[in-house]
Amino acid sequence: MAHTNVAVKPTPINVEEIRKEFPILHQKVNGKDLVYLDNAATNQKPKRVIDALVEYYTGYNANIHRGIHTLAEKATKAFEATRETARVFINAASTEEIIFTRGVTEGINLVAATYGRAFLNEGDEVIISTIEHHSNIVPWQLICEQTKANLVVIPVTDSGELKLDVYKSLLSSKTKIVAVNHASNSLGTINPVKEIIQLAHNVGAVVLIDGAQAGAHLTIDVQDLDCDFYCLSSHKMYGPTGTGILYGKKSLLEKMPPYHGGGEMIKEVTFEKTTYNDLPYKFEAGTPNIGDVVAFRHAMEFILDLGRENIAAHEHELLVYATEKVSKLKGVKIVGQAKNKVGVLAFTVQGIHHFDIGQMLDARGIAVRTGHHCTQPLMECYGIEGTVRASFSVYNTKKEVDQLVEGLERIINFMK
Repeated sequence: MAHTNVAVKPTPINVEEIRKEFPILHQKVNGKDLVYLDNAATNQKPKRVIDALVEYYTGYNANIHRGIHTLAEKATKAFEATRETARVFINAASTEEIIFTRGVTEGINLVAATYGRAFLNEGDEVIISTIEHHSNIVPWQLICEQTKANLVVIPVTDSGELKLDVYKSLLSSKTKIVAVNHASNSLGTINPVKEIIQLAHNVGAVVLIDGAQAGAHLTIDVQDLDCDFYCLSSHKMYGPTGTGILYGKKSLLEKMPPYHGGGEMIKEVTFEKTTYNDLPYKFEAGTPNIGDVVAFRHAMEFILDLGRENIAAHEHELLVYATEKVSKLKGVKIVGQAKNKVGVLAFTVQGIHHFDIGQMLDARGIAVRTGHHCTQPLMECYGIEGTVRASFSVYNTKKEVDQLVEGLERIINFMK
């Protein structure tokens, strides 16, 4: 099936039919029907993804690229088919720009360790933001320590939006790298990444976008954004854990040294000197996570088949509905009220610890996330320890939102 990034008017989706594709949803937890609202941590997998994994391991499990026998050739073809689907998914110019990783965390670490080590010098600056996940903070801290570069942070408003006026003032000839998320895992904020990228390019900096919370929700066009690097995680896109992609502009990837050494990333090895493979294999040392990469293609096709604009419209409707209902509950404070959000609803309840709320909701079969969500600096900025986070996916329903609200209301009345 051909897919494009052309925006079209959303059409309603049949949620009940979609739910039939997700075996895990049809179970009871603590005697209650499962209500899964922890999609920002990981979402569930449709049967086509599960079937693809089983088919690989039962039908053509073999190592790839170097084998000439039938199973190896079939596995290689399936593996590289995912690379082409990923290219289409983000509209990259070439499959040479698609590198398979273990996920967004490894993608960011790869860029920090290779591009950062090669091109950062003492006194240079790396700009990140207050609303970043730890995986887009710690790698830059590490490389700044090694190179004596400085880490600079864009502040956030009370509503959860980046202060773009301050960002503009932070940019200078010292700025070499800007790394921000497309959407916040803690607040749901969708950042104006195209503007952020353009402003960074005006001072000669390169930009990495953490797309972990965007892959299953937003249309991504790396050529239109003109980003230099973009990272995605399969498991947040209805695919398996332990795999993802790093997009990088070919001109930059060619300049970067390898990340790992080993098989596949080489052209020729002697004890005197080793020459490295062409892109993208220069960054794919060793036997990769073949089965999960093969299944990842089916996850991306699931998203493309449904239509990203249709998914976004459904999740936005759920977010608006849930925000209105939850905000009316006694003692509830919504954390993060940006104008543009993916389906993330974070909140605190006065006088009740978020862990207690999470446990009591779980007793009712409702799965939410509680804690700092790997964004401790953001929590400190807001003067809180953590939040309760309900995050929505294409298979969630308003009935499930009602169950969440009913559960919260009972907990609040009981604890008060």
